[in-house]
Amino acid sequence: MAFFNDNGGYSVFEWFSRSPGIIWRCMRRLCSLIVNALIPIRWRSNFESPEEPETNSEVNFPAISSPKDVEQSRGIGPPKRAADYNRDLTPKERQGCDRSVGESEEVVAQLTEDEDESEEDGGEFRVDSSDEFYCGYDSTWETEDQEPRCSGTRRPAAGHYKFRSFENAAKDMQNYRHDYPSLSKMSSWNESDDQPNLKFHLGLMPSVPDDAFIKDFHNDWYGDYNRLESGHSYIQWLFPLQEPGVNYQARTLTKDEIKDICQSSLALSNLLESYKLMLDFYGIELLNEQTGELTRALNWKARFNNLNSHTHNNLRITRILKCLGTLGYPHYQTHLVHFFLEETLVNRELPQIKDSVLNYFVFAVLDKRHRRSLIKFAYLNYDGKDEFVWCPKKIQMMWSRESASLQKAYL
Repeated sequence: MAFFNDNGGYSVFEWFSRSPGIIWRCMRRLCSLIVNALIPIRWRSNFESPEEPETNSEVNFPAISSPKDVEQSRGIGPPKRAADYNRDLTPKERQGCDRSVGESEEVVAQLTEDEDESEEDGGEFRVDSSDEFYCGYDSTWETEDQEPRCSGTRRPAAGHYKFRSFENAAKDMQNYRHDYPSLSKMSSWNESDDQPNLKFHLGLMPSVPDDAFIKDFHNDWYGDYNRLESGHSYIQWLFPLQEPGVNYQARTLTKDEIKDICQSSLALSNLLESYKLMLDFYGIELLNEQTGELTRALNWKARFNNLNSHTHNNLRITRILKCLGTLGYPHYQTHLVHFFLEETLVNRELPQIKDSVLNYFVFAVLDKRHRRSLIKFAYLNYDGKDEFVWCPKKIQMMWSRESASLQKAYL
């Protein structure tokens, strides 16, 4: 009854005056909650740009290091990977665990063929703003001589919940593909003299707050799935972007850091090892480091189950795709997105991430021709084509006619 005074009432002020430690802890907790709530997850402003580069025009990407160079740059051998175990399996045991190299090459060949067709029939991609599924924030279908789009146009499909989700995502993805045009207006905010992201990728400083060097992640965290799942502060260090994430102690990537990382074979090889780390976490194996071809890992079923039940990983994968495009591996984007499209739409093993694959993953691909081919693959394999909102109706009708003609030719 210490809270009651002689008159039977609470002596609240007296209690607080005697408990400065409790007040201080409460205020620290409150300030921490406010700061975390104000940290933006996505950078969204100035989404339009008259032209979309096929790749980041400010960076000349160097040749990818060979596997031997990667090992020499790290200084020590890597932990045993899924691929090492797979080599000991018989063909029968490997069945269902991976795809052949020939199949991956067929995917690339088909994309190349689609690119050639899009070059020849570029006029077919002209889309009017009155199209039912026209999105003013998506420049995928713009031609070189087409006027910039107006984002305020409203169409009958604008009330469709799938289209609304796509349109909201398109703002973020187009801002990324146009290399964050708003950053030039806030250059002082994005400047960093100490270049923490570069130093981290060179192994010169640890991440915050995990206090782990990049080699620690590659060696100690590899295969530690509980740690990778529950941790939320490492992904911003392994895959830095020019936009902030949920770890307010990580720094956003600067233009100078982009150039320096892309010119450093050590930094690039460390980024490649980080990519392998996360691929293994998702049940995927990098089949070819030169091309970026992928296959299922040996433990793909368990890891796919984790992906379906922990969809916050969709945000991580989107970050990884953006980082690959920014820091020297844009050709990896197409293979990763195609892998997820196939597993969601064809094999139907990852139903819970399908919306993120279509809203975000596809539109992270910088190469416009590859992006068009990936959307075409998605459309042709999507059940209920009336619900497909990630492409203008005009383009959908064109692809449907092509598909019908091919089917007729086979009969």
